[in-house]
Amino acid sequence: MADIARKASAHWEGDLRSGKGTVSTASGVLNGAQYSFGTRFENGAGTNPEELLASAHAGCFTMQLSALLANHGHTIEALDTEATCEMVKDGPGFKVSTMRLVVRGRVTGSDQADFEEHVRQAAELCPMSRVMQGNVEIVHEAILE
Repeated sequence: MADIARKASAHWEGDLRSGKGTVSTASGVLNGAQYSFGTRFENGAGTNPEELLASAHAGCFTMQLSALLANHGHTIEALDTEATCEMVKDGPGFKVSTMRLVVRGRVTGSDQADFEEHVRQAAELCPMSRVMQGNVEIVHEAILE
């Protein structure tokens, strides 16, 4: 049995190109958020699976980084992570190829080299990174302000 379980759901009507759907989370944070071919492949209004994956990875990675820094005696003023999920054409479809993480931090008691090492560790250890390891290249950039 799982130690932690989180639920989300999707509803879809129609074919791929003209259809539309919604995604919701058990917490209610997403409740009927629209997605469609246009939001995924044409930058239309709404969300898409890759944006949600990037959001999940940014949140997970940033929490992991916070824990690592605090465990090494650093005081975290702020951590801001931007995650970019990149897809490439792969045969008849697409695949997520790269997740780019750019983190800016204001951290007391850390220098650039120390911060970069903690970012590297967080990029390897966070649960979302671990799901992607071996399938998606995870690239990270650490900027200590």
